[in-house]
Amino acid sequence: MAETDRRTIIAGIGAGLVAAAANGACAAPRDRKIGYAVVGLGGYAELIMSKFAECDNARLTALVSGTPAKLERFGTQYKIPASHRYSYANFDSIRDNPDVDVVYVILPNSMHAEYTVRAARAGKHVMCEKPMAVSTAECQTMIDACRAAGRKLMIGYRSRFEPHNRLAIEMARNGFVGPTRIITSEHGFNAQPNQWRLDRALAGGGSLMDIGIYSLNAVRYLTGEEPVEVSAMESTDRSDPRFGTVEDRISFLMRFPSGIESTCVSSYSSNHNAYRVIGTKGWIGLEPATGYDGHKMFVHRDGRTEQQSVPAGKKQHAGQLDHFAECIINDTQPLVPGEEGLADLRVIEAIYRSAREGRRVQVGA
Repeated sequence: MAETDRRTIIAGIGAGLVAAAANGACAAPRDRKIGYAVVGLGGYAELIMSKFAECDNARLTALVSGTPAKLERFGTQYKIPASHRYSYANFDSIRDNPDVDVVYVILPNSMHAEYTVRAARAGKHVMCEKPMAVSTAECQTMIDACRAAGRKLMIGYRSRFEPHNRLAIEMARNGFVGPTRIITSEHGFNAQPNQWRLDRALAGGGSLMDIGIYSLNAVRYLTGEEPVEVSAMESTDRSDPRFGTVEDRISFLMRFPSGIESTCVSSYSSNHNAYRVIGTKGWIGLEPATGYDGHKMFVHRDGRTEQQSVPAGKKQHAGQLDHFAECIINDTQPLVPGEEGLADLRVIEAIYRSAREGRRVQVGA
């Protein structure tokens, strides 16, 4: 393929993504931005709260925490009145606050189901962090509760709103490097001790539930398919005090209906954040792939490897917040609804079963 053709195709895909984002902006009449209440004021919530300043259709209107000092600190910082600051004990009274349209659940995994159900019963739409819950049964309960309340449910898969990942999805699914044959996806970091994510009762599992879900979800969105079979192997040093109740490393293979295979890594003791889509004519790679920033894309085709520039778009966190706001205003389905979180948990349960039983496992069996 000629170099001009290569650049024209990629630029065309990228321009399409930017145009789609612009066309997706809400055109419905409104007199205010959609109000979010953030539940759980830990480190990630602190990052999320800072991103509302970049939003067009979303605003921070309420806070929920069991720590009065955090409510005071962030309430003052973001000008949230005392009447809009809630404890976990009086959380259900949020139903009476017309300034809150969405409850964004940013709590330990084991608490996601409870607060999603309570928020839905309070008449609020729900954004819930990933993993959606600690079991497929809890995921289904959350979906059912929001459906029964007539409220929308979206899962916080921020990478689906990140420009490099969006471009990679389009290129992979459109066969830019030929039909996809193999995908490698590796995510891990060196987990520090004394975190809730190292407590199975709160996290529901170890690295797979926390960072491995990026490896899993990336392969699913790059293929647009659901895996039918998994094979997994766990490696954990139980003498390491960090891993008293959770796993460290899991390597897993997934097979898809089209014949695509993926090899993935999830780790709490090694640092990596990358994926590569390998087709019959080359490959598309991102490294870093799913971080908060610093993404880089590389494309190998016709014997050449080049770093690919990606058209700028709205940053992933603000894009995610605005997307859900637009879905509420326009009454449309979120890109990543509760069913997306359920699909990941269905595969995660199969991966854990495969590692535990030392055999291949059919997904959903």
